[in-house]
Amino acid sequence: MEKNAQGQFDNVELAAEARRSIEPIDEKKSARDYTIDLGSEKGSSEEIEILDPYTPFPIDPSAEEEGNILTIRAVLLGCALGALVNSSNLYLGLKTGWLFSANLFGALLGFAVLKSLSKSPLKIPGLTDHFGPMENNIVQTSATAAGGMGLIFVSGIPALYQLGLMSPNPKDDFGKLIAITFCASIFGISFSVPLRKFFIINVARELSLIFPTATATAVSIRSMHASGDGYGQAKKKIKALGISFAGAFSLRVISQYCVGVMWDWHVFWWVYSIAKSSGVPAPGAIEAESWGWIIEFTPAFIGSGLLVGLNSAFSLFFGGVFAWAIVGPILVKNGAAFGAANKHLPELYNYMGMNVTDLDHVSPRYWLLWPGVFAMILVSIAELFFNYEIIGAGFIAGYKSLVGGINKFRNRGNAAAQSEDEEDKDIFSERDQVPTWMWGSLVVITTILICVILGKMYSFPVGVSILSILFAFLFSFLAIQCTGASDTTPVSTVAKASQLATGGITKGMGLTVKNAQTINLMAGCVAGAAASQSTDLIADFKVGYLLRTPPRKQWFAQIIGSIVAVFMAPSLFILFSTAYPCILEQGAEKCAFGAPSIAAWRAVTQAVTSPRFPVPHGSAIFSLVFGILCVFISLARHVLHAKGKANIAAWLPNPMVFSLALTLPYTQYGTAMIIGAGIAATWQKVSPNSWNMYGTALASGLIAGEGIGGVVNALFEVVKISGTYYGNGFGCPLGEC
Repeated sequence: MEKNAQGQFDNVELAAEARRSIEPIDEKKSARDYTIDLGSEKGSSEEIEILDPYTPFPIDPSAEEEGNILTIRAVLLGCALGALVNSSNLYLGLKTGWLFSANLFGALLGFAVLKSLSKSPLKIPGLTDHFGPMENNIVQTSATAAGGMGLIFVSGIPALYQLGLMSPNPKDDFGKLIAITFCASIFGISFSVPLRKFFIINVARELSLIFPTATATAVSIRSMHASGDGYGQAKKKIKALGISFAGAFSLRVISQYCVGVMWDWHVFWWVYSIAKSSGVPAPGAIEAESWGWIIEFTPAFIGSGLLVGLNSAFSLFFGGVFAWAIVGPILVKNGAAFGAANKHLPELYNYMGMNVTDLDHVSPRYWLLWPGVFAMILVSIAELFFNYEIIGAGFIAGYKSLVGGINKFRNRGNAAAQSEDEEDKDIFSERDQVPTWMWGSLVVITTILICVILGKMYSFPVGVSILSILFAFLFSFLAIQCTGASDTTPVSTVAKASQLATGGITKGMGLTVKNAQTINLMAGCVAGAAASQSTDLIADFKVGYLLRTPPRKQWFAQIIGSIVAVFMAPSLFILFSTAYPCILEQGAEKCAFGAPSIAAWRAVTQAVTSPRFPVPHGSAIFSLVFGILCVFISLARHVLHAKGKANIAAWLPNPMVFSLALTLPYTQYGTAMIIGAGIAATWQKVSPNSWNMYGTALASGLIAGEGIGGVVNALFEVVKISGTYYGNGFGCPLGEC
């Protein structure tokens, strides 16, 4: 589910499900008709429907008519499910930089709870009423919104603390964090409303903006509510999700008391210990342990391996091999980078430090961070150029849409001109739309609030605040377009582009380094948060358009869910920073969280604001060479896909994921993803029907289960009953994990 260059995923399982269940009928048809098989688990097709993914799904004549769909039960349940995903995302994001969407989780569990209530023999108005696909869409929309806003709290916000730009204790900044999160979130929600019609109706077919994840989410909701065995199949998926969630949750919580046996296997340490007790030297084993080559039974990344496929999994794994088994050791051997010897065991080194006092004496992690970040930015920019036709057409269509809107406003009293313009194909009446005064007033209010908050709380000049808002809108436009065409939302790239642009603007303003760094990071946060929220809302609008859910009701659900996220995300960040203060320490030698996103954001900020370029000379040269090579690989993949040779392109690494591995101070996640991807590939080959039934639900449960378990572990850490206080170090190097 890759969502951005920093590793954020966005429901690849749904996109994969769409590709499996939706096949082209006739490529010559401009409508791109698709077949959806709503058959049973054994493959017997009970119903075949021909659907156009650019128009609303046909009304099921056997379905019971839905009444009010914006119900209290739907919104409350959606917000609760989104809060669980939000909690999970803070844990997983701080650990690895990955975030996961609440789409499938919200759709499946929302169906499980409310469908069961609707079938209850005890009838309670407002609780056990009929439950249909549109109300299911409201649950999913609320969950997606409530599960959002995690990006900036695993990247830009903690980077502010690591650079000493905020209060020592995040609790003292709670109001500031709430204020900027609220404004950026609501701003993204408000200005995206007029983009709904543009991206989903006006230019969707022309630019092939199918929104794979959103379309597949709509397919999943429709199939669960379909007549026949839809409910039975949904119950099987939910059961699989529940079992995997419970297992992953239990393992994450219990394993903290014996990490070296139940969670991490330090195989090379075991070999070294056995060899040492036998009097046999094993320098290779202790060296492999020093570089972090361990096996970790992380359900979340075994689950993500089930979803992302062999190419992404192997790209991450071999990126780690390239960084921590080839380049890193070469750097150390030639004196270009250095490790810190353990004071109790000099043969054991730490190569992952980030403290820098001398650019001629840096760790391999710091040296390799720059090539990884630079390559991700370069590849992201290159991808925009590779898709210049689609992006250019989008801006042209946007200009035409704007001119058409102005003309329509001018001719609002001319009935003939209005009838000419009624080719917008929007099925919803005016009363089902979000009124202009609603979203327009929110745009104005949040724009003013952002300027005031950035100025008063973060010392932004007014001009820079306005530019940050313009960047947020411009980059959101690109992010939505990329999501519609490729199902990849480059939120992290959007934020880094804003950082680079802001860095160039502030260079000649005579600001102090700290002030410039604050402005740089907050500009990235505003752009990233707004792009994330606007893209989520447009994707939700796509689901609603296909399921015929009125956009006004979806918008209200999105706002309510976002308000939950506005308070949830900062509160969870404070919880984690209280339990694990090392999150706020730059270069902490021992921390439960590697926080690669924080390191990347901080690195970009330091690079564009520091008087001295903070990159070792050799690392800078390697960054350029490595970045250009990654661009050529990306170009080759693009050309091969364009020529219909995807099978050849599959043998080339994904340069974004490969580069990401250089910023991760871990090797175990690539290993875990290969395990998951291997299981998925074998499962799909041996029993594709069984995979289609259980695979994605099982993976979603593994991901959410570990994340929620991590939140419980943080609570245990705060109240001092965690593994830190009562755990056993058996199996860990020197008894410490």
